[in-house]
Amino acid sequence: MFIDSVNFSVSSGKGGAGCASFRREKHVLLGGPDGGDGGNGGDVYFIVDNNTHTLANYKGKRVLKAQNGQPGLPRNMSGKKGQSLELIVPPGTIVYDNDSGEMLLDLTTQGQKELFLVGGKGGLGNVHFKTSVNQAPTKAQPGLAGQMRNIRLELKLIADVGLVGFPNVGKSTLISTISNAKPQVANYEFTTLTPKLGLVEVDEFNGFVMADIPGIIEGASDGRGLGIQFLKHIERTKILLYMIDLANYRSLKEQFETLRAEIEKFSPLLAKKSYAIALSRADVAYNIDEKIQDFMSEFGFMAKQDGYKIDISLPYFVMPISSVSNENIKELKFRLLEMLDLKFS
Repeated sequence: MFIDSVNFSVSSGKGGAGCASFRREKHVLLGGPDGGDGGNGGDVYFIVDNNTHTLANYKGKRVLKAQNGQPGLPRNMSGKKGQSLELIVPPGTIVYDNDSGEMLLDLTTQGQKELFLVGGKGGLGNVHFKTSVNQAPTKAQPGLAGQMRNIRLELKLIADVGLVGFPNVGKSTLISTISNAKPQVANYEFTTLTPKLGLVEVDEFNGFVMADIPGIIEGASDGRGLGIQFLKHIERTKILLYMIDLANYRSLKEQFETLRAEIEKFSPLLAKKSYAIALSRADVAYNIDEKIQDFMSEFGFMAKQDGYKIDISLPYFVMPISSVSNENIKELKFRLLEMLDLKFS
């Protein structure tokens, strides 16, 4: 199950109480205080692991707590520190304060380990309170309470290229054709219900990660359809690939303007990312050359930009493709890799 948002409370462990005891052994007269210190409470850590891809492990959780420290013991023996709580999350997880909405951690790198909450300090045993005027102190400190926080975890997938398009435009077919992803493909809208990642191998030494999200429809920014709630998963992508259907009853211009408007409403920063346009279903469309020429002339687009003089307000390229007949699929992979190598996104 793909879960990309959860909220729960998390707390570090309480420190163990100090011990109040006195040395009592045969042949030892008037043994002094020997109470040990309590152990510190367990800490809370976040750890990033590439082998996890969802927050499903935390679904339904209310409270997660590190272990309390153990009380101190006689004979100056300290209590054991409480076991720390390690929260394993996938790359791209953001930790928010659920009360204030403040972003606390942004976890993006494999193996990244962040100390989130520190455990409570253990109390001192009575051996620390011996003085010249108080040779037999009975005082010992209680352990300090741990820290507690209400948090919300949100997952934003990390990819190089993000696919944007209407439902049933061929995004899943494309990603299943050029990558190792195997999403469900069917001839009805909203076949894709959750985001998918695929590794695209361009040649023996180069590749990139592509993200597919459910299709976006007009009015998505107002809550219609599925795609808008998953747009956050392409916020971290370096570039966007708009997929527009050559065989759709709507014009290429109308499709493109609708997609751009919905993304602009969702995030102006996302709308400013460098992008390219793939015109899908070139194998079944009619009057392709005429449609493409009209579309590009209306916006002043070029078939492709010069790699040395790039206008990021325009698409880097506009290319008709067919995932079924593999038309321009190889060229598409190389052009996307070229965009990523230019590092202008």
